[in-house]
Amino acid sequence: MPFAFVQHLKNKRIILASGSPRRREILSRLGLNFDIVPSKFPETLDKAKYAPSEYAIANATEKGLEVYGRLAQEDQEVDIVIAADTIVSIDDDILEKPKDAEDALRMLKRLSGRSHRVYTGVAFIYSLREPIHPGYNIVSFTEETEVMFRECNEDDLKVYIETGEPMDKAGAYGYQAFGSFFVEKING
Repeated sequence: MPFAFVQHLKNKRIILASGSPRRREILSRLGLNFDIVPSKFPETLDKAKYAPSEYAIANATEKGLEVYGRLAQEDQEVDIVIAADTIVSIDDDILEKPKDAEDALRMLKRLSGRSHRVYTGVAFIYSLREPIHPGYNIVSFTEETEVMFRECNEDDLKVYIETGEPMDKAGAYGYQAFGSFFVEKING
């Protein structure tokens, strides 16, 4: 872990471009002070133009730029905006958050008994000291994890969907809570 970098951030105005409790928890555990300004980026990028890892980074970058731009228009000083996007990929298809319970069931049935990849793209948009156009720089990266799902029966999947947990998670599951019951193995 780049502890020197985290120390460098201690005296900066950090904006988390997300309302995600998990992302909030990660920054809090690092001991960082930050403000939360959820992005309004509509996540409408054309998936066909990107590999899954590139799509996650592109979405994260657009989320961060939307927040950075909005705060700049309000004349708010920002040192760094941190944005992230997580997607699930199976058979080279990108699965984002389900549209409804039926979509969640379709996704979970597709993942059942199979291996898939989870990509999280992270973008740091930070202000430049010199006022050079556009006034910021972007550093981004992606993390990739291979996940193997157990064989799942439809009744269990429906009960899980009724909890509401899958509805705001890429691929319709979250490993940090009940979704972990469907996971057999993780690599990465």
